[in-house]
Amino acid sequence: MKEFSINIIGLSKKAHIFDFKLSNGFFEKYGKEVISGGDFDAKIFLDKRETFIEIEFSISGKASLVCDRSLEPFDYSIQETRKIVFKYGEEAKEVSDEIVIITRDQDNIDVGQFMYEFIALAIPIKKLHPRFQDEPEEDENEIKIIYRTSADKEEKENIDPRWEKLKKLK
Repeated sequence: MKEFSINIIGLSKKAHIFDFKLSNGFFEKYGKEVISGGDFDAKIFLDKRETFIEIEFSISGKASLVCDRSLEPFDYSIQETRKIVFKYGEEAKEVSDEIVIITRDQDNIDVGQFMYEFIALAIPIKKLHPRFQDEPEEDENEIKIIYRTSADKEEKENIDPRWEKLKKLK
């Protein structure tokens, strides 16, 4: 994905700003599993230093989603700001969500994958059309916890003696 790669070798040690327009073609390249499409503006603030590179992603726009309840398409607004620090090290690996180790000979960073992940993480698990937002949720599979008290034990002890005789027949 050359259009979403930033050449870090040629950058001077100062702050740089990059602007990207993300549309349906972007989601076709990176995956349509979570988001079928959308229209986003991404602004990237890259601060290159001697020992690390700090990138702040500022993404805003609308994702095209399908309602889980009515299967109607709708637009979901997203405003996301995230930071990632790329540190230089011996081998490339992801240390945490905010820290990535890169080697000194790595010549570019694919920011497209990070932008896709940030947008995907901003999408709610349960996608509801805005007209359903004010309705109370009824969950059929709700877990209910029942606590037994000493009154329940007394009730068990006061069992009709006829039932006790029937149990002994087993």
